[in-house]
Amino acid sequence: MSEEKNPNLVIDDTYEPVTYDPQYILMVNNLKKYFPIKGGLIPHTVGYVKAVDGVTFNLKRGTTMGLVGESGCGKTTAGRTILRLSGEKTGGQVLFNGQEVYDLSSKEMRAMRPKMQIIFQDPFSSLSPRLPVGEIIGEAVREHNLVPKEEFNDYIDQIMDDCGLQSFHKDRYPHEFSGGQRQRICIARALALNPEFVVCDEPVSALDVSIQAQIINLLEDLQQKHNLTYLFISHDLSVVEHISDTVGVMYLGSLVEYGETVDIFRNPLHPYTKALFSAIPIPDPDAKMNRIVLEGSIPSPANPPKGCKFHTRCAMCKEICKEVVPEQREIEPGHYVVCHLFDQ
Repeated sequence: MSEEKNPNLVIDDTYEPVTYDPQYILMVNNLKKYFPIKGGLIPHTVGYVKAVDGVTFNLKRGTTMGLVGESGCGKTTAGRTILRLSGEKTGGQVLFNGQEVYDLSSKEMRAMRPKMQIIFQDPFSSLSPRLPVGEIIGEAVREHNLVPKEEFNDYIDQIMDDCGLQSFHKDRYPHEFSGGQRQRICIARALALNPEFVVCDEPVSALDVSIQAQIINLLEDLQQKHNLTYLFISHDLSVVEHISDTVGVMYLGSLVEYGETVDIFRNPLHPYTKALFSAIPIPDPDAKMNRIVLEGSIPSPANPPKGCKFHTRCAMCKEICKEVVPEQREIEPGHYVVCHLFDQ
C-alpha cells in the first residue's frame, strides 16, 4: 500500500495559533511528535507512533508545572520535544519567551540553548565517566563563553557550593559519588549555564526516599534564588503535589486534565486522573484505600482508539466516547478537562 493511499499516514496539523503573553515563559499549543514506523521489503513509512499528540499548556515564569501519567504516555518525549532535542516536531507551536523554538536557525538555537536546560532521570548514565566533575559542570560554560577565563574556577566553585558540592570534588569522577551526589552534579551542570527554564525529567526516581527529599528541597531553593521555571516530570504524585504550582495529566500522548495543583488534587475530574490518585499510598495502616483498578492494558500509541483514547479502560464510558474525540473544557477557573462526562 502506498503512503498516499494509507489513511493512517494523514497528519492533521490544524490549530489556532496563540498570541504571546509575557506572563508565560513557555506556551505550548497543540504540540505533536510522531515517530515513523518503517515496513515492507522496500522500507517505507507504514504508520506513526503518536508519542505526543496535541498537548497544550502555558507555564508562568518562576513556577513549576508537574507532568504526570503512566510509563509510556509521552511525558519525557514532550519535554524533549519542547527543548528541540528529538529532531523536528510534527506539528503545533512551542513559544519560549515569545519565540517559536522551531523557527530558530542553528546559530540562534545555539544562543538559546543555555536558557533551556534538562536534568535527566538517570544521573549515572547522563554523566561522562571519562571527565572529572569540574569539567562536566564547566564544559558548556566554557563553550558558550559565559564567564571570563580568570573567573571560571571561582564561578564553578560557587555553582558547586549552591548545589551542595565541595570544591575539592572537581577532580573526582562520577563513579566516586553516591546517587544523590551524582544528581547534584547534574543539577549543577544545568544551573551553570544560568538557565531560565529547566525540564526535570524524573530527577528523583532513581534515588532513595531520604535523598529524594534533599534533592527536592535543593530544587526549590535554587528556584527561589535564581527565579527558575520548572517542568517537573514524575511518577511520584506526592512529590508533584509538594513541588508543583500546576499539574498536567497525560494519557497516550494527550493532556486529559490540567489546572492548579490544589484544584487537581482536591477535585480530580477525569476518570483517569481519579484512578491515578487512588493509587497514592496513605501513611496510615488503618486507613482504607478506595483503589480504582483500571481494566485492560494501555492501547498502542501507533494505533490509538477511535474517539476518546481512554474509553477502552473507562468504567464510565458512553457511546459518544467511542466515536467522538472530546474537547477541552474549563470546568472551573484554570481547571481544564478533556472528557465527554462534562459536555454541556
